[in-house]
Amino acid sequence: QVQLLESGGEAVQAGGSLSLSCAASGPTFSNTYAVGWFRQAPGKERQFVSAISGSGISANYADSVKGRFTISRDNAKNTVYLQMNSLKPEDTAVYYCAVKRGLYRVRYTSTSDYDYWGQGTQVTVSS
Repeated sequence: QVQLLESGGEAVQAGGSLSLSCAASGPTFSNTYAVGWFRQAPGKERQFVSAISGSGISANYADSVKGRFTISRDNAKNTVYLQMNSLKPEDTAVYYCAVKRGLYRVRYTSTSDYDYWGQGTQVTVSS
């Protein structure tokens, strides 16, 4: 099993920045696994934000966050980060991290591609 704990969500004004963290633990977690970030706004489906490879070398982003969000990971700490800059009200959502029990692929952008999920952290951006 893999446990994921997100943190860092809070209320900010438009144009501000936040850094989210996702700490992974559990006997079956491997630093070779791909990790993704998703978000879900009220009344909407959970959508892909970004994902990163086990090495941290490869990553991809949803078009809506490209150039504003940066994903990274520290394998020594089993933690993945999402740096969010130039936040907009439409970024308001619960942000979830997820682990795929396998290697990273650019095509892994669906919720069904991932095996383990955290409980989420709320990000609220006011105008």
